[in-house]
Amino acid sequence: MNVKETKTILIADDNDEIREIVRVLLESEHYRVVEAVDGDDAVRKVDEQIDLIILDIMMPGKSGFKACIEIREKSSAPILFLTAKTQDSDKYMAFSVGSDDYMSKPFSYTELVYRVKALLRRYYVYRGKEKNAPASPLLQIRNLTIDTGSHEVRVDGREVVLTDIEYQILLLMAQNQRKIFSAQNLYESVWEEPYFYSCNNTVMVHIRNLRKKTESDPQEPKLIKTVWGKGYRIE
Repeated sequence: MNVKETKTILIADDNDEIREIVRVLLESEHYRVVEAVDGDDAVRKVDEQIDLIILDIMMPGKSGFKACIEIREKSSAPILFLTAKTQDSDKYMAFSVGSDDYMSKPFSYTELVYRVKALLRRYYVYRGKEKNAPASPLLQIRNLTIDTGSHEVRVDGREVVLTDIEYQILLLMAQNQRKIFSAQNLYESVWEEPYFYSCNNTVMVHIRNLRKKTESDPQEPKLIKTVWGKGYRIE
């Protein structure tokens, strides 16, 4: 990996030892690492040079959840929560505030590297954000417009900011209009990981977030429909 290809990862954790472990691990994979000691520090350090963010949840001052919300206001880079909190409610909240992935401590070094590489691959290769990515046409469905070249999404002409995962789900369904996607279909296609029953909640949260951003009334969606007992589709 040459200098131009080097990706920059921000790790935010108030535990010096954890930051050191993650930094050494990622630098051994030729990533550039920026460290933040808490949530406020993380928000300050996120800019267009940051390609991926790793956040703890329990940090002094601003929590990882609050930091994630503020980061999402200025960056669509993938966010991975790396935390000791293991409750399903914590995972649900993490995805609700805009994260792309979630890992619990203690963590496998190999798995962390795998997830980082997978998130970056999806963000840059599948979204075509590398400099030499070819331009693609507009995709129009009702009041929704997806520019698959620039990855801009607009509803009634208003730009909608999506996370990488949200964009991939929306694009997949829009490119296959009226096709029903089960939670398993979506998870295995977008996350590229084996599906387990617990993954259903992960998909559900992302669909809910998409509806909030693309529907005038998320409670009565007209674009992303639920087909009871089967899954979701765009009409």
